[in-house]
Amino acid sequence: MATNVHLTPELERFARDCVKGGRYNNVSEVVRSALRLLQEAEERRRQFKAMLQEAEQEAQRDGTVSVDSVLSEIDGIIDDLER
Repeated sequence: MATNVHLTPELERFARDCVKGGRYNNVSEVVRSALRLLQEAEERRRQFKAMLQEAEQEAQRDGTVSVDSVLSEIDGIIDDLER
C-alpha cells in the first residue's frame, strides 16, 4: 500500500538525519518506526483510561476515603506504636 506523507521541513530533516545516522535505511522506515511508537502510546493511553474508569466505578460502588482521614489513621497507628 502506497501512502504519501507530507512532513514539515523540521521533521523531514530529522528523518533524513536518522537515516544518515545509519539506524534506518530510508525515511519510510523512520516513519514506520514512529507510527509503531505512536501505536504503542495509544494502547497505553487506552489501558490507562480503562483503568481510570474501573477505579471510578470501584469508588462509586465501594465509596472513597479522604487523604486527611488516611493521614489521621496513620498518625494514630504511629502514636500507638510509639507508646
